[in-house]
Amino acid sequence: MTPGAHVTVLAHGLGGSTDLPIPYTYALLGAAWALTATFAVVALAWRKPRFDEERPGRALPPWVTTVVDAPVTRWVLALAGLVFTLWVAMAAFFGPQNAENPLPGVFYVLIWVGLVAVSWAIGPVWRAISPVRGLYRLLQLHRRRQRPPYPARLGYWPAAFGLFAFVWLELASPDPGSVAAIRTWLLVYLAVTFAGALWFGERWCARADPFQVYGVVASRLSMFRRQRDTGRIAIGNPFDHLPTLPVRPGTVAVLSILLGSTAFDSFSAMPAWRNFVDSTAGSALTATLLKTAGLATFALIVAATFTAAARATGGVDRQRRRELPGLMAHSLIPIVIGYVFAHYLSYLIERGQQTVILLADPLQRGWNLFGLGDAEVSYLLSLHPSVLATLKVAFVVAGHMAGVVAAHDRALRLLPSAHQITGQLAMMLVMVGYTFMGLYLLFGG
Repeated sequence: MTPGAHVTVLAHGLGGSTDLPIPYTYALLGAAWALTATFAVVALAWRKPRFDEERPGRALPPWVTTVVDAPVTRWVLALAGLVFTLWVAMAAFFGPQNAENPLPGVFYVLIWVGLVAVSWAIGPVWRAISPVRGLYRLLQLHRRRQRPPYPARLGYWPAAFGLFAFVWLELASPDPGSVAAIRTWLLVYLAVTFAGALWFGERWCARADPFQVYGVVASRLSMFRRQRDTGRIAIGNPFDHLPTLPVRPGTVAVLSILLGSTAFDSFSAMPAWRNFVDSTAGSALTATLLKTAGLATFALIVAATFTAAARATGGVDRQRRRELPGLMAHSLIPIVIGYVFAHYLSYLIERGQQTVILLADPLQRGWNLFGLGDAEVSYLLSLHPSVLATLKVAFVVAGHMAGVVAAHDRALRLLPSAHQITGQLAMMLVMVGYTFMGLYLLFGG
């Protein structure tokens, strides 16, 4: 990137090996040693579980919880979400139908990437700003009773399908940057989510809204949480918070789609894949089908390898073996967040600035909301590629190391003492494989 240049919405690949200040082989060896050393240390010195989801953490002053839970705070956030939605809708329908429209940036940057950063930092904010929840409460529909219960067997599966629909639009659809395509996707999302809320109540939003579930996943690595006994906002060890991820049908699918799609995003930017698609596909439809198959394959590979690794232990009965993938799924969260930051950090900071500037004048009529229309994008990270590349490698490796630690501690609680080490070997190998693949894609193959 160069200062002042317009950045295409979908140009968010990781960059090639020329961006990296260290040789590819050294990066792989360093990552392998880091993971192996982490596993060796925790296996030898970490013999009892140390993370406890029941640990309350240190409660913040009472006024913090009072302010956060105050009805006026909730209404201000809900109305802000609705106003922002209407502002973006104005741009989507009446703004320029080209790169000057802020809708793609809002969709792909502020929501998809920014939601992870904010949820990881302070908690699941989508629940407070969701336009569907805001409209639902504004119409006081939540006061109506006798709604059918949300089917437990559905779990997070609707959210998993919604997340796959998002990454499909981004990575496999014929024209992912089209304002019309994004507008249509969002209209369908709003219609389905609001219809589900009308039928099942707000439980539908908590289980089926892909953005809310995505935010909940990221928030489980946040240092902030609620104390179960008092309801107060507290601060504590994020690893104590990780295991609180609800284990429901579709939990592993959600995490597999998040992780697999990010990997496919890097893979799809590689010349070998692009050449294969260009030479094989005789039409736009065939190209879309090939990309869809590739995207689904990456998600299925993550789901299959993680499920097999979680179940590869002795000393447990058949029922417990079936439960293990869900009970271990939270260990994928640090890996997902590490990949998201490695993959989209510069995209969030730099394209995010451009999106905010475009939002100051969504119809391109010379408006200058809050004086932002005269602002210029700062390409700080792109102008320092060595720093950016080092951060990318660090996020990938740190995410995997945190995943190993979380998986080990959970295994100490779930597995019989005779299998607490041997039962983790398959998971260790899978995470090493994820790391190698992540860095391979990070270097652009």
